Amino acid sequence: MNYDVVVLGGGPAGYHAAELAAKAGLKTLLFEKRAVGGVCLNEGCIPSKALLHSAKLYDYAKGGAAPYGVSCENPVLDYAAAVKRKDKTVRKLTAGIEASLKKAGAEIVREAAVIQGRMDGGFTVNGRQAKNLLICTGSEPILPPVKGIENAMTNREILALTEIPETLAVVGGGVIGLEMASLFNSAGSAVTVYEMLDKIAGPFDREISELLQRIYEKKGVAFKLNTKVGEITGPALVSAGRKPVVTGIGLENIGLHTERGAAVTDEQMKTNVPGVFAAGDVNGKSMLAHTAYREAEVAVNTILGQKDRMDYGAIPYFICTNPEAAGVGETLETAKAKGIDARETKLPMMYSGRFMAENERGEGLCKLVWNGGRLIGAHLLGNPAGEIISTLSAILYREMSVGQIKKIVFPHPTVAEIVKEAVFHA
Repeated sequence: MNYDVVVLGGGPAGYHAAELAAKAGLKTLLFEKRAVGGVCLNEGCIPSKALLHSAKLYDYAKGGAAPYGVSCENPVLDYAAAVKRKDKTVRKLTAGIEASLKKAGAEIVREAAVIQGRMDGGFTVNGRQAKNLLICTGSEPILPPVKGIENAMTNREILALTEIPETLAVVGGGVIGLEMASLFNSAGSAVTVYEMLDKIAGPFDREISELLQRIYEKKGVAFKLNTKVGEITGPALVSAGRKPVVTGIGLENIGLHTERGAAVTDEQMKTNVPGVFAAGDVNGKSMLAHTAYREAEVAVNTILGQKDRMDYGAIPYFICTNPEAAGVGETLETAKAKGIDARETKLPMMYSGRFMAENERGEGLCKLVWNGGRLIGAHLLGNPAGEIISTLSAILYREMSVGQIKKIVFPHPTVAEIVKEAVFHA
């Protein structure tokens, strides 16, 4: 049977692309060997947030709510019950995605897809013929060559635990590592984070990273920076990054070009092979689910002949620690490294009345980075940074001036008003 589009992989890029293509009237087939939703929904973003919410509630119950006049005697974290709720949430969401795909008219095949080669006017995948291919095979954890690595956990295994380990070593202080350090620290584990760099949180603003580290040190998390792990001997999570999945799927059978282990794409998600596109983690550009959604839209629009392009300049990112941290665009450090004439405005989050009403300690920071009168970066530490950053992302995307930003009306009282306060201090 001939298809207009065959999608390899049912993660955020794959399932979104399949639904969009099918809704547009293209005969669409989606291959997914595991569960629709990919790593993000099944073994990453969503399950981790469900468990982190349970941990946050437990933090409040065991004393965190006392400054607000709320107390609770002998609170207990039933971690197995929290995991059960997490699994229930994932099942509901995956079922919803499958229902949406079927309603749109996309077909789903539970197989590992392999591209067998080219044919007249298209390609062959597992015996099916396709006019266009969309590679959305995602990524997998990087496992460094460390003694004892075979006994370590990745994000998949650690999110499946039903008991709390007494101790936990976290190898890698990026998003996954810090979120799991936060979760298990709250749950009662003695957590140590090992990071090769001189700071945690990867691309985050250095001052915000350092402030987040100090907050977690006060909570009991130990950090070993500039440290390379030589051997793993106890309970450990390895979160040393992820790499695109480009092997075992037949890319060599069609001559698709890869560089540094990733499928090479242009701003329309085209590869070097006409009719073949790649979106999501597999192209290695921005390994974030929300980036994958947008890349999927660009790829499908291009297949449909609609003008579209991918812009990576205003992609937001955040960590669901407690407090949350979020960022978009340049930091002052990265801007100067690129030779950009930049300056920054920063304000404590306590300038927001809503933030102070809900955060007794008042620990938090808002930083805006400017090039002349244009905002080129924004970085936040403090709840709910992950909800606020999209506003700043939109401002960056629209390249708004200081004057234009000042005219935005923020509802009062909200924590997001810190943005306007910071702009008026620019």
